[in-house]
Amino acid sequence: MYAYILGKVDSYGDGYIVVEAAGVGYYINVSNFTVAKLGRAGETVKIYTYLAVREDDMSLYGFYSEEERRMFLRLITVSGVGPKMAIGILSAADVNTLATSIISGDTKALSKVKGIGKKTAERIIVELKENMGEETTLLSAGVSFAPESDAMIEEALELLTSLGVSRTEAYTLVATCKKDARNVNELVMMVLKRLDK
Repeated sequence: MYAYILGKVDSYGDGYIVVEAAGVGYYINVSNFTVAKLGRAGETVKIYTYLAVREDDMSLYGFYSEEERRMFLRLITVSGVGPKMAIGILSAADVNTLATSIISGDTKALSKVKGIGKKTAERIIVELKENMGEETTLLSAGVSFAPESDAMIEEALELLTSLGVSRTEAYTLVATCKKDARNVNELVMMVLKRLDK
């Protein structure tokens, strides 16, 4: 119903922001990241929105970027994950970190979110992993993966996690170092050097 709302920030707090547009104050449920980016009273903001409609409730959810909204829409397709839980997940990790956790299968990172147990974390990974490409996930690293490099990446990830590096951190560093490495050993050494800094 609403693609976005353009208006002035009236007030904000933990998990919400009120935006006044055309004389109407919209109470919008948001993540901590959206509050941090848009929570400045009196400033004009553009906030992307999603209207959740249930039999007994209509709630508006807002996002500082299209990427955050897309991640929210993916999350609520997962069985057992509603809008409130999705906002909670987005409050615990930024979009890139969350996407990396999902693609790398890091259930521990997802389980740290309040209200999410191991089973829900596993369900999120299973249901979303396939439709989240590495290119989308790692835009901030400026990296895209060639299909032929998948085996090398996976081998490097296995080696690094066996050395005690978290899978999420290993995945991000492998993505960053991949373009400069000719083989698995070089890739692992590059990542370990970065971890020592």
